[in-house]
Amino acid sequence: MSRRIAHFSCGAASAVATKLTQPDEIWYASTGAEDEDNARFMRDCQEWFDQEIKVIKSEKYNSTWEVWEARRYIAGVAGAPCTSELKVLPRVKNQRADDIHIFGYTADSNDVRRAKAIKDNWPELNVEVPLIDRGINKAACLALIQQAGIEPPRTYAMGFPNANCIPCCKAQSPSYWALVRKCYPEQFERMAKLSRELGAKLARLKGERIFVDEVPLDHPVTEPIAPACDFLCGLAEQELEEG
Repeated sequence: MSRRIAHFSCGAASAVATKLTQPDEIWYASTGAEDEDNARFMRDCQEWFDQEIKVIKSEKYNSTWEVWEARRYIAGVAGAPCTSELKVLPRVKNQRADDIHIFGYTADSNDVRRAKAIKDNWPELNVEVPLIDRGINKAACLALIQQAGIEPPRTYAMGFPNANCIPCCKAQSPSYWALVRKCYPEQFERMAKLSRELGAKLARLKGERIFVDEVPLDHPVTEPIAPACDFLCGLAEQELEEG
């Protein structure tokens, strides 16, 4: 029989998607670059799921930094090598042709586009997007996690829209890079140096590409997402309780 695989990313959305669908297996692709509090969140979620989370990882690289430095490429028109090396390839190595893949894309417009992209780029994958199907957005996922008695990863309270790698090389918003500079100054300086060395202008300001250390020091940072529920969130909460 086909396996139903939930792809858990240590974010609120993937946690809710996993809990709602009760998959056969839960996979977490290690990137070696996430905030340390994500490990605590994963432990809490594993207890909530009452199911083991399987860690999958690259056989060649231990972190995003290793990928960027070895490949001499961070991100650009050719995409981001860290995604392919640390997430896609480990998935491909572990998956079977008839697996059903559950992703925590939300009903927010950007995530809807990302879900469409994964279906377009990997048409052979059998993909489920339970949050989009239910109309659940990021704010609702945060509320559902808190209502379950689990504290979300601390990056959300800092103002980050997710619990992804710090920093995420695919982010172009100057407000995002201003927040990294404020909350993770060492990682920001490391990226500023590496991106200069490789000529990678990762941020975009007023329609032009700039180096991350060219983001003005007084540029505003991203604000935290406020957890919020509507009637759709209430329906999802009922599903979680029944599960």
